Amino acid sequence: MKPQRDSAILDAGITVASGPILVFSLFLLAAGHNQPGGGFAGGLVAGVAVLLAWAGGGTELVRRIVPLRSSALMGAGLLVATLTALAPLVLGMGFLESGYVEVAVPAIGDVKLVSAVLFDIGVYLLVVGMSLGLVRALGESEPSEGEGST
Repeated sequence: MKPQRDSAILDAGITVASGPILVFSLFLLAAGHNQPGGGFAGGLVAGVAVLLAWAGGGTELVRRIVPLRSSALMGAGLLVATLTALAPLVLGMGFLESGYVEVAVPAIGDVKLVSAVLFDIGVYLLVVGMSLGLVRALGESEPSEGEGST
């Protein structure tokens, strides 16, 4: 169900803002190891993008943009984060201990790949899945066309 508004300017602003907000959330996810950010902060910002998409087009738009179930995203995030936390134990390291490898990438140079990125991706998916579930629950609790509050 689409929230009722009469502002084409607000709809256009929401549509234009959602994309850059989502890109910023991915930046926070990627930069979280050397700068403030990470999976949780990036996931919250992505949740804002989902909320804006809902405000602009309603629950049906959110379902078209993200056809996955929120529980599937949360489950995948929890699985990735848990496996990443437990994997070092199998390798004889400490719980949640992070490792890294440097890879030479042409035209960019040396890139450090840190295993903690996988944990952050899991947290990101978990937070985005929760945000998606909350937005969908809000949409389902809205009054139908003929109903209204007094």
